Amino acid sequence: MVQTPSHTSSYYAASANDTRMRPPLKEHIKTDVCIIGAGYTGMSTALHLAEAGYRVTVLEASRIGFGASGRNGGQIVNSYSRDIDFIEKHYGKDVGKQMGQMAFEGGRILRRFVRDYNIQCDLKEGGIFAACNRRQFNELEEKKALWESHGHEGLELLDSKQTMEHIGTDRYTGALIDHTGGHFHPLNLVLGEAAAVESLGGTIYEATPAISIEEGSMAVVKTEHGSVTADYVLVAGNAYLNGLLPKLESKAMPCGTQVIATEPLPEDVQKRLLPKDNCVEDCNYLLDYYRLSGDGRLIYGGGVTYGAREPSKVESLIVPNMLKTFPELRGTKVDYAWTGNFLLTLMRLPQFGRIGSNVYYAQGYSGHGVTCSHLAGKVISDAIRGQAERFDVFAGLPQYRFPGGRLFRIPFTAMGAWYYNMRDQLGV
Repeated sequence: MVQTPSHTSSYYAASANDTRMRPPLKEHIKTDVCIIGAGYTGMSTALHLAEAGYRVTVLEASRIGFGASGRNGGQIVNSYSRDIDFIEKHYGKDVGKQMGQMAFEGGRILRRFVRDYNIQCDLKEGGIFAACNRRQFNELEEKKALWESHGHEGLELLDSKQTMEHIGTDRYTGALIDHTGGHFHPLNLVLGEAAAVESLGGTIYEATPAISIEEGSMAVVKTEHGSVTADYVLVAGNAYLNGLLPKLESKAMPCGTQVIATEPLPEDVQKRLLPKDNCVEDCNYLLDYYRLSGDGRLIYGGGVTYGAREPSKVESLIVPNMLKTFPELRGTKVDYAWTGNFLLTLMRLPQFGRIGSNVYYAQGYSGHGVTCSHLAGKVISDAIRGQAERFDVFAGLPQYRFPGGRLFRIPFTAMGAWYYNMRDQLGV
């Protein structure tokens, strides 16, 4: 008997608006575009293409939003994991300018989907970057100037006193608020996007892992009980591809992050912790991030386990950090704790590319997947429609292999993280 796949035991899964199970694929079909993976990348691409009249078929190995799209911290954070100045330094001013023009588009796409399709996902406004020391605050001043030079508005620096008016802790030296940032229920967002795709004639199959892809003028994606023949294929499984494209495995590494959700907090406690109801992430290399849910829980995440190892007890990793930020929560019950995988690249920049002429892939957002994956959907859909200039900017970025191969890439990366974490702790 085949076991029906289910979501991880997260707060998001427990509060999902749509718990329907789409049937698996059990026939041989043809379509314009076959998308492997029903996360943000897949849904954004499918929705853009369906809006343009394409026949879209989505294959999901487990459930819609099963991976990072349905488990993340639920924060709209603009730009990329490496910022525009890094891109300019390593790849040239022209590439930096082009990527800068796209760096703030993902959040606008996300908001358009929510508005146009009436997606109920507790969307709230305002995201804060919190500095733990003076060096980090100086970097936030530079970030504000950098982003404004690329046309991004709505940024405001906060001194330590102003920061405490937004965050009920004395832990931070200052902060930068991005008024175009925000937060939301991530699983309900991707479920709403899936419903929008279906409303436009798209089809989504769950519990349908792709087994192989046959390249050709018409690509064929084979599954256990069927196949999809398509003009174009997008591989959008990110950290959950499970060997479907072995040539990509050495270019990125799955990493785990952990999240908890407390019991619903009294309204007066909510007002003390986050008076403006913004979301927050600090500026450490191994950062903490947190926000209030729609029903008043504190959702707090952070930490990284390299190689996507499951921690035996997520609370033991996250609760001490939560109490360092908000000591008054000592004794507060944790109702949910979960982990999920994201895909890290060596340069911490996303990897877009083509295999042959009609198999596309996008992966490796390195912790900045919420906005960049929505941008990816627009960029990839444009490329499929014959407008590939922006896709080619991403695809032109070098995609390096991790040093040390499968055996050593995890310890090497963990050593690097330890070094940067020590810098954060020392404030240097």
